[in-house]
Amino acid sequence: MQRGWTIAAVSAVAAGMLAALVSTGAQARETVSFADSYRPGTIVIKTGERRLYLVMTGGKAVRYRVGVGRRGKQWSGRTRITRKVVDPIFSPPAEVKRDIPTLPDLIPPGPRNPLGPRAMTLARGSYAIHGTNRPGSVGGYVSYGCIRMYNRDIVDLFERVRVGTPVVVLP
Repeated sequence: MQRGWTIAAVSAVAAGMLAALVSTGAQARETVSFADSYRPGTIVIKTGERRLYLVMTGGKAVRYRVGVGRRGKQWSGRTRITRKVVDPIFSPPAEVKRDIPTLPDLIPPGPRNPLGPRAMTLARGSYAIHGTNRPGSVGGYVSYGCIRMYNRDIVDLFERVRVGTPVVVLP
């Protein structure tokens, strides 16, 4: 019996790993030019682009792909981050419970939690910027008003901002 890997087997495993990285948004975050006049440290969400920008110095921003509110659930305005939570517990708002009555009242941290590994609540009410347990939904009009990010990206953004960070949501 032969031990070790054949070239075909190694290629197949490598192709599978590459596909997994792409499907989870491993390349979703990038530094880009940013000409808008927001102060460094501001989060700017452009709903129509389904992109979130963290404004940096020197006319640059870190750009992330995001999921945004579906039709009738989108909003715009200025707010700020009021709380940062590691391994959040999801408690579905009444509207979500009404639409999906089979949801439990609390979903603990872990792979079934819709908030992913991090959440940052916003002063605008029950909205948050958070991760997801459905990475294929990032980039779409999918939420009840929250901003949904790939888990890798929410962890990155979470480390870059603080409570009080200004957030601007544009149509």
